[in-house]
Amino acid sequence: MAKQRIFDGIATALITPIDENGVNYDALGKLIDWQIESGIDALVICGTTGEGSTLTDEEHRAVLDYAVRRTAGRVPVIAGTGSNDTSYAIDLTRYACGIGCDAMLVVTPYYNKATQAGLIQMFTKIADASSKPVILYNVPSRTGVNIEPATYAALADHPNIVGIKEANGNISKIVETAALVGDRLDMYSGNDDQIVPIMAMGGRGCISVLSNVMPRETREICTRFFNGDIAGAAELQCKYLPLINALFSEVNPIPVKAAMAAMGYCDDYVRLPLTPMSEGPRAKLMAEMRALGLIQ
Repeated sequence: MAKQRIFDGIATALITPIDENGVNYDALGKLIDWQIESGIDALVICGTTGEGSTLTDEEHRAVLDYAVRRTAGRVPVIAGTGSNDTSYAIDLTRYACGIGCDAMLVVTPYYNKATQAGLIQMFTKIADASSKPVILYNVPSRTGVNIEPATYAALADHPNIVGIKEANGNISKIVETAALVGDRLDMYSGNDDQIVPIMAMGGRGCISVLSNVMPRETREICTRFFNGDIAGAAELQCKYLPLINALFSEVNPIPVKAAMAAMGYCDDYVRLPLTPMSEGPRAKLMAEMRALGLIQ
């Protein structure tokens, strides 16, 4: 039986509006509505961009619950439930399933890392505990461990493991993964500068930071690709590359928080150990946003 596909196109890895008093739910609700009205295909809540690593457990659960209620079935809600503590990841995954999240995004374990055998066992245990589909998230630049293509292949037949968010940046490894897993796993780019290259290898879209700022325009990259206009999709990929680079000129989500604050959607506030964007990169980011008409 074919596995459930969570989405085609763009899922926004949504920021979590925070200030010194905690989560700003009014701002979060407005963001969710704007994203959906702009044609986004899914929302990732409490991922890396959503500062899930510095939300308290109570906040993490409350944000997921709020997002499910606010989204009200209009698009899939994908919950960030990964951890370097497998038991905690299982507990959070069960909670997210219970409140109606549509899928889980489970990152590789950070700091303690893992062998490939350990990754297989960890992802299997989390997927076994989940009543909803699971997307594996590979971002070795942040976690220090890479999911190897053979490991994806070993996990690909698990009925609850349906996809990959691939942010290793290594196109050769991505090609190798595609060759090994075929259509058993849906692949999504985890890097905004590789949306079109990964879709050219059979990818189904992107879990995107850029789409926080430009949801409709980011989705148009996929729309053109799906409609057979590969050159048009590539044109947009290149057009937005300077902004993408500016959004990653400091560690995510520092720049995207600055960008969204400049657009009036949230406070320019991140929790330590993150700090607000430094002036040089900020000036370049604002210049790119002005060039695209995002701010005055």
